[in-house]
Amino acid sequence: MPAQQPAGDFTMRTNEGTIDRLLRIVVGVVLLALVFTGPHTPWGWLGVIPLATGLIGVCPLYCVLGINTCAKAS
Repeated sequence: MPAQQPAGDFTMRTNEGTIDRLLRIVVGVVLLALVFTGPHTPWGWLGVIPLATGLIGVCPLYCVLGINTCAKAS
């Protein structure tokens, strides 16, 4: 039987699979590169979001929507 979490204890569990995380990191780095090379657009700073979520392995929007791309344990 799994242990119950105390009320008010909110921990974010990894909800991104390996491929999802790698794609987020690549997209994040490419978008950030737009800030320094190419069109020098400030929109490239949005790349921080997929980069951070890819490195951490947790997407807050996935938590809200109940999505989990992690491989299921056998």
